[in-house]
Amino acid sequence: MIVQPYRPMTYMMGTPAHTGMAPMGTMQTGSAPMGSAPMGTTPPQVTSGSPMTPGGTVVSTPAPVYEQSYIENIFRLNLGKVGTFYFTYENNKEWNAKIYKGVLEAAGRDHIIISDPVTGVRTVLLMIYFDYATFDEPLKYQYPGVIGNPVTRNCR
Repeated sequence: MIVQPYRPMTYMMGTPAHTGMAPMGTMQTGSAPMGSAPMGTTPPQVTSGSPMTPGGTVVSTPAPVYEQSYIENIFRLNLGKVGTFYFTYENNKEWNAKIYKGVLEAAGRDHIIISDPVTGVRTVLLMIYFDYATFDEPLKYQYPGVIGNPVTRNCR
């Protein structure tokens, strides 16, 4: 059996006999010619560049997954380090800005958890009020799009 690639069926004026297609305006009965898809079907959608098996099955390949350079991802790479965290609370008459120092325990999209190394008290801080942080030791940092080990740089 010879398998030919799929070609959409088109109608032309005065269809030649060797194409196996019915002339325009008439219905063809029976099955589609060998090597073509039946009328009304379309080939499967294929993502550009996706590999295919000889039988025509599309092999899906997962996209590479890597962390993007968002602050929570930088914090997650540096859990356990002592940092100083600066926050501003607008429209607060008692205190407008606060500084927290502690061990970075956890980091989420909208919060961080730090702990006081002396007392062990843990504080949940909302990132909506976060300004910036400083650390007294080198930080690990993963560049966006780079797969592999995080980079640690000592810029002193």
